[in-house]
Amino acid sequence: MPGEVLREGGAQQLCLLLPAVAPKPRADAVAAQEADQLERVFLRLGHAETDEQLQNIISKFLPPVLLKLSSTQEGVRKKVMELLVHLNKRIKSRPKIQLPVETLLVQYQDPSAVSFVTNFTIIYVKMGYPRLPVEKQCELAPTLLTAMEGKPQPQQDSLMHLLIPTLFHMKYPAEPLKAAASPFNLAEKPKTVQLLLDFMLDVLLMPYGFVLNESQSRQNMPLAQGSSSSGVGGPGIPQPPPGMSFYAAKRVIGDSPWTPELLEQCKLGIVKFIEAEQVPELEAVIHLVVASSDTRHSVATAADLELKSKQSLIDWNNPAIVNKMYKVYLGDIPLKTKEGSVLKPEMKRESVSTRVKLKIVPHLLRSRQAAETFPANIQVVYDGLFGANTNAKLRSLSLQFVHHICIICPESKIKPLGPMLLNGLTKLINEYKEDSLSMKACLSTLETGLKDSKLLSMAYSAVGKLSSRMPQLFTKDIALVQQFFEALCKEDADTRLAIQEALSMMVGAYSNLEGAQRTLMEALVASYLIKPEVQVRQVAVKFASTVFPPDHIPSRYLLLLAAGDPREEVHGEAQRVLRTFPGKNEKESSGKQMPSFPEMVHYIQDKASHRMKTPAKYMTGTAALPFNPATFGEIVLYLRMCLAHSAGVVPTSQSLADMQDHAPAIGRYIRNLMSGNHISFSSSSSSKSAETNPVHVYIGLLQQLLAGVGGLPVMYCLLEVVSVYPEKLATRFVDKMDWIKSLMNTNKEEMRELAALFYSVVLSTMSGDELRASLEQLIKMTKDNHTPEVQHGSLLALGFTVGRYLAKGKVRTAELHDIEQPNTAVMPEQEQLIKSTTETIGSFLDSTSPFLVVAACTALGEIGRNGPLPIPSEGTGFTKLQLVESLLARIPSSKETNKMKERAIQTLGYFPVGDEDFPHQKLLLQGLMDSVEAKQIELQFTVGEAITSAAVGTSSVAARDVWTVTEEEYIPPSDLKVNDVVPWVLDLILNKHIISPNPHVRQAACIWLLSMVKKLNTHKAIKSHLKDIQSAFVSILSDSDELSQDVASKGLGLIYELGSEQDQQELVTTLVDTLMTGKRAKHEMTGETVVFQGGLSKTPDGQGLSTYKELCSLASDLNQPDLVYKFMNLANHHAMWNSRKGAAFGFNVIAAKAGEQLAPFLPQLLPRLYRYQFDPNLGIRQAMMSIWNALVTDKSMVDKYMKEILEDLISNLTSSLWRIRESSCLALNDLLRGRPLDDIIDKLPDIWEILFRVQDDIKETVRKAAELALKTLSKVCVKMCDPSKGAAGQKTIAVLLPCLLDKGIVSTVAEVRSLSINTLVKISKSAGSMLKPHAPKLIPALLESLSVLEPQVLNYLSLCATDQEKTAMDSARLSAVKSSPMMETINMCLQYLDVSVLGELVPRLCELIKSGVGLGTKGGCASVIVSLTTQCPQDLTPYSGKLMSALLSGLTDRNSVVQKSFAFAMGHLVRTSRDSSTEKLLHKLSSWYMEKEEPVYRTGCALTVHAMGRYSPDVVKNHAKHVLPLAFLGMHEVPDEEKGEKENSTLWTEVWQENVPGTQGGIRLYMQELIAITQKALQSQSWKMKAQGAAAMASIAKQTGSLVPPHLGIVLSALLQGLPGRTWTGKEELLKAIASVVSASNAELQKSVPGQPTVNDIVQAVLKECRKENLKYKMAALRCAAGVLQATKEDRFQDLADIIFPMIKKNSLESMGTGLPKHDEEDEDMREKEVQMESLICAFETLGKAWPRSLETQRCYRQEFCKLMCDRLKLSTWKVQLGVLQAMNAYFQGLMLFDEEHSDPLALTEILLETCSSITHSLENKSYTSIRTEALSVIQLLLTKLQEAQQWESLTSESREHLIRSLSTMASDSRPELQEKAFILKKTLESLD
Repeated sequence: MPGEVLREGGAQQLCLLLPAVAPKPRADAVAAQEADQLERVFLRLGHAETDEQLQNIISKFLPPVLLKLSSTQEGVRKKVMELLVHLNKRIKSRPKIQLPVETLLVQYQDPSAVSFVTNFTIIYVKMGYPRLPVEKQCELAPTLLTAMEGKPQPQQDSLMHLLIPTLFHMKYPAEPLKAAASPFNLAEKPKTVQLLLDFMLDVLLMPYGFVLNESQSRQNMPLAQGSSSSGVGGPGIPQPPPGMSFYAAKRVIGDSPWTPELLEQCKLGIVKFIEAEQVPELEAVIHLVVASSDTRHSVATAADLELKSKQSLIDWNNPAIVNKMYKVYLGDIPLKTKEGSVLKPEMKRESVSTRVKLKIVPHLLRSRQAAETFPANIQVVYDGLFGANTNAKLRSLSLQFVHHICIICPESKIKPLGPMLLNGLTKLINEYKEDSLSMKACLSTLETGLKDSKLLSMAYSAVGKLSSRMPQLFTKDIALVQQFFEALCKEDADTRLAIQEALSMMVGAYSNLEGAQRTLMEALVASYLIKPEVQVRQVAVKFASTVFPPDHIPSRYLLLLAAGDPREEVHGEAQRVLRTFPGKNEKESSGKQMPSFPEMVHYIQDKASHRMKTPAKYMTGTAALPFNPATFGEIVLYLRMCLAHSAGVVPTSQSLADMQDHAPAIGRYIRNLMSGNHISFSSSSSSKSAETNPVHVYIGLLQQLLAGVGGLPVMYCLLEVVSVYPEKLATRFVDKMDWIKSLMNTNKEEMRELAALFYSVVLSTMSGDELRASLEQLIKMTKDNHTPEVQHGSLLALGFTVGRYLAKGKVRTAELHDIEQPNTAVMPEQEQLIKSTTETIGSFLDSTSPFLVVAACTALGEIGRNGPLPIPSEGTGFTKLQLVESLLARIPSSKETNKMKERAIQTLGYFPVGDEDFPHQKLLLQGLMDSVEAKQIELQFTVGEAITSAAVGTSSVAARDVWTVTEEEYIPPSDLKVNDVVPWVLDLILNKHIISPNPHVRQAACIWLLSMVKKLNTHKAIKSHLKDIQSAFVSILSDSDELSQDVASKGLGLIYELGSEQDQQELVTTLVDTLMTGKRAKHEMTGETVVFQGGLSKTPDGQGLSTYKELCSLASDLNQPDLVYKFMNLANHHAMWNSRKGAAFGFNVIAAKAGEQLAPFLPQLLPRLYRYQFDPNLGIRQAMMSIWNALVTDKSMVDKYMKEILEDLISNLTSSLWRIRESSCLALNDLLRGRPLDDIIDKLPDIWEILFRVQDDIKETVRKAAELALKTLSKVCVKMCDPSKGAAGQKTIAVLLPCLLDKGIVSTVAEVRSLSINTLVKISKSAGSMLKPHAPKLIPALLESLSVLEPQVLNYLSLCATDQEKTAMDSARLSAVKSSPMMETINMCLQYLDVSVLGELVPRLCELIKSGVGLGTKGGCASVIVSLTTQCPQDLTPYSGKLMSALLSGLTDRNSVVQKSFAFAMGHLVRTSRDSSTEKLLHKLSSWYMEKEEPVYRTGCALTVHAMGRYSPDVVKNHAKHVLPLAFLGMHEVPDEEKGEKENSTLWTEVWQENVPGTQGGIRLYMQELIAITQKALQSQSWKMKAQGAAAMASIAKQTGSLVPPHLGIVLSALLQGLPGRTWTGKEELLKAIASVVSASNAELQKSVPGQPTVNDIVQAVLKECRKENLKYKMAALRCAAGVLQATKEDRFQDLADIIFPMIKKNSLESMGTGLPKHDEEDEDMREKEVQMESLICAFETLGKAWPRSLETQRCYRQEFCKLMCDRLKLSTWKVQLGVLQAMNAYFQGLMLFDEEHSDPLALTEILLETCSSITHSLENKSYTSIRTEALSVIQLLLTKLQEAQQWESLTSESREHLIRSLSTMASDSRPELQEKAFILKKTLESLD
């Protein structure tokens, strides 16, 4: 226990102060002892004078003193307390003094400590912690957290209070993943985390500068202050800040409240703490939200940024987060629960401030969960809308929250909320109303108005949303609707929009109103439909149309009124509702669609008569109308729709022609109504019963409107209702003929036509005389010069009237025939009248006014349709022949209008219908057929009709009365003479026109043929010519014109339906045969043939037929050739069929039927059709799309038949036709998108492979399509490989990878490669751990691809580059490889590897390392190994050996970059390998280094060992004995200057330095091994190695100082062994080594030890080397000799002099003898001179060092040596002079003449004289300070020596003068210290005088 130790330690410390006392066993003795100890501490404290002393004492004694508090003795405890009181006083006044916080914290945590002790300990922790320097506080911060566990709450609070300010200064690791490195290890302390988070939240909520005014006594506090808040605490509790309880505020303020600045830092610290992810993100979200609302910018910004970056990571739907936000927002709401009552007043939390709320609500808006959390959601809403402190912004957010709840909240949860929300919103809206009234009163500011209107808008639209979620809330409450409507009238524009939206949404809630409610709603809508505001009317229309059923009469009436509104948005909507009639399919389903005609009519009549009595009526020029014209028009049309609906047909109000088709049905209904079945209406007086008949009322209304305003539809409705039952209804108008005539003269052509018809209908009911009078009057009107309009009307009236008269005559004749009374024929005067009428009409055919000609033509047609024209057949004047020719001539004429041509054709067609003996029938038909003009398609349909009518003659349906009989019902009278020429017409069309070379004629003929087949389908001539007609149609199929093809294909379908079973069989066979073989009718080529019409794309080889061929092959594939007709029906749909004429053929119905018949063949059809939709041929594509759209109504069909479609596509991807290949690719692209592919996983590889092949197709469009398909396939597959897909994902990966790796990556097609790689990368990203089983295959394949995919040009460049360029380039290549997508994928896989996979992967990897070729692959392999060592080191151990041997081969790669990356990998790999493997490796490397000559091996070794040292330092430490000696030797590698091999030695140096305790220590540690390896190096065959060994030896010798036996002997023997023999580069190192060993270990050498060379041996060996010729080497040897001799004090001067003196002399001779050098030899000479100069310097240095203290030798050489020196002083360069002066110094230092016993004044005198005369040169040398300095020191030495020996007399006056003179010159020296020195010496010399 730390506490125990401390105690003992403390006791010991106290004991140190006491003398040794014999222990007394009694307790009071112990107490006395303790008291004594405390006394001494007191004493110490008293003696402490400086802060420092005090601090030392405190840090030593405070912990043990505190422990004494646990003493059982009262006295001791008292003493301690006294001591502490004293201490506190002193500490408090000294803020700088540090306390032993760390020790105190340990003591505080001691579980065995007494609470008394811990309580005091924490006091000092609190006192001392803030005094610590910031770094120390940060270091101890985690301890504070640990200390909190299990402690009482107040103490925990105190510790947190200390901790929080520190957080600001904490440093966190940069990567949050490394949680282990994080300072606070909170993962294991959930309780502490909770405490901390609560405290932090309170800190963040704390306002700056808050003071808690807590008075001394709670009781006397005035109540008001407590209750001024929302009454938080009980009486007497001060008001805490918002969001906090009194208790929370108190603990945050603590003992020492923070200043605002410090509080800001604390808050920032908390944000940083959360940012560093020290606590779970989930828990800290609310902290960030609160912090982001802080009033200080720094805190808010930091928190905001952090929130934004976490935005996407935080799950806002997590209940924990949502509940926490609600909790903080609302505070503690006193709920009526048991727990609620327990909560103490001081613990109760306030709701937070508005600032915080504004930050919380936006996050609630993000959350689904928040919308569902009841009751908190509604509390927040109410607080935000009506809380005491709310503001506009918060209201706005709360309203958004309401919207959010309305949209998100599920059914079950919104039920209870609905009423509350609605109440809240209505309350809000009402409040605003009151506000706005008061605002208007006091003209408040505009801005608040603006804000309010926005809020109001939001409130309204929220009500709308609520209504769409909970209609049942609203159904009962119509008052709300009224309130909103009212508001809509009054509010400003912006708000109106919102109310409008809300009302529109509310409509749905009221759709099923009943009884009184419905009546109320009616009244409401009616009142608002007449408001001036357009929006109000708009919404009212919406209500009218939606709330009531479609057969509800009052609402329809309201809509009718709205339809006459002046504003488009109102009347448009109303008209849309009124005029859309629900489709046929719904007819059965939804009962009544419209009101019944009689009821509606009566309702309108009531309203109309009522309105006529009020100002609502509308005044027009002469008359008053009940409604305005627009409304009235709409009413009439609506009544007509009701009439049609009641008559049982689908009502329409769009085109009059369509309306006319329904006339016969309406006629039947009206007859019924008139027959009195329906006159059961509430009419008060029976006299009015006729008027109350709905039909009469309807007619009355029509008349009223027509008289007042007019209008084409109204005229038509009137005409229709009278024409269908003229017998009863026309009589009403007999007295109104003039009014009708006035209608015939209006200025609208169509109107006049309808009026003329009406006139004729009314006229035809009158008696003969009136009829005659009227006719004559009409003829007169046409002849007199009236306006053309009058003439036009009269002409038409004449024609229609005569026509009707003739028709009546026909009927009458037929009836008479039946009665067998032929005597009463038509009266002759009437005959005459008709004849003259006809002629009158005919005369207008030549009129100049075109519309009169049209009228005449129409009139003649009407007469001719109903009977024979009463004019002669031929001859002169107006005859039938002339009429036919005249009309025929008009058809092709370019002057005539289209309308004229249409009427002329119609009229011609009518002649043979009314006249059984029409003489020019064939001429007329021939004429019609020959009148073809280009581009007049519509016209040809008319011609077709005319030809059909004319060919059948009297039995044509054209003879019927269109108002009363439909086409289908019409049966021609049986007694007519037949004038049928169909066979002749058919023959003519088939054999002349269909095969015409002119495409327009062919097209027209085709249309005529279609018309005949359709209209005369029962005619025997048609039935017998089915085959011919079919072949005619087929021949048109290949026309280039789309319409011709379409008409022909429709015709073929019709023909097929007409035949009997046998016919059908034959027809199909012929058709298929023709289509498939492409035989076709040849068109004769004549002058006017159009070749290649429509451009060259449609060639004459039947290219136009390709679509039909495909359809045919489709049908035959299904073994159902007859289906080809169905396909044709569905394939094309030309716009023509939608026109009036085209629609008559009814092909839409046929197509629908064809679709039904094809349904059974869908499974076989779908795959083909699916593919055809993507055919490159536009025609085929469109055709097949039409078929597809007709057949496939259900979109899920494709999913259903997915497999079949896919099989079809896969087989067609490789079709021989490019068109099919392309369409298959495009179809595949479409098919794979957005569909689940789980069932077709097995097919994926096939698809990939085939698409890879197609991607290299010969045709570009196919390649593009394949690329598209591949991209889609890739996306889909990547999605499939998601781990969430489970087994399907696994399976997908398993099938895909082999395909991509074996076929994709290695493809020769660039696009295929890049796509495969991209796909692999994406799969690896999405598949994650599912890749594991496939890694052994995937990784090597990708590694190989690294080189394959590199551009080849790089290898070429690499070959051509210089070494340096190559290295740079290869490094760049390698880094490119490492960042490549393949490498990315590999790294993805590596994350998931483990034992199960490595066994398979490693052998492949080894294989690849050895055999891989490219740089990329090799580098990739290396980095894979590195990743493996970090991902799964344990699992890799068994395989490391294999990998090592593989890597070893790469270490000697010629490419330096590869070599480096392998070395790098090896450096990592040794970490996971077995020791034996590592040892083997090191032996191998060592032998390479020592034995191989090639630099590549040595570099490999250096790189590998260096990598090991850096990445696996522990391995190097374990094998230091092998590694470090090698490194030491490597450090001394001599770099080749030219090759720049500096790196190796640097690498070795790093390894050495990082693994030894300083070089000296290292050498001592590994001396044995180092000597062994250097010896080995010295014995090496390679000179370079020898030199390196020598250098290493030298280094050892230098560093160790003295070597001791036996090492000394070994080293020296090794060195001396190396000396003999020839000179080699680097041999100098041996000499240097010998010198340093000898100089370091001289003392040891003097002793003789066996096996250790003697000094003599050494000197002999060295001198031998001095005699070598090589000058450079010689110098080294001389220096060595000098060093050895100097160290050993041996006298070998003689030997040296023999070597050196000649050298010096030779040198001086040369330098004197040579004159100026020749110019070209200058460089050579310079170099030589330098060497010589060096040799001179060396010579003198050696002599100086070797000058012995031996009398004999000195006597021999002193004179000569001195002379040599003096000579050189005078003649040499300054460097040599310097050397000489230094030698001189040594010479005089050792000269024994100065010793008394050896003195020889004469000799000395001579020497001094020589010296002084020559040294003056140096003294006076102005250029080199160093020479002057050295010379001065020589003179100083001399004078000193002379002084000591008292031999001044040897210094002759001559010498003295020399010196004094020279020294005087130095008086002006530039260096003051030299000046001074010279001055002193000069003084000395002068004093001698």
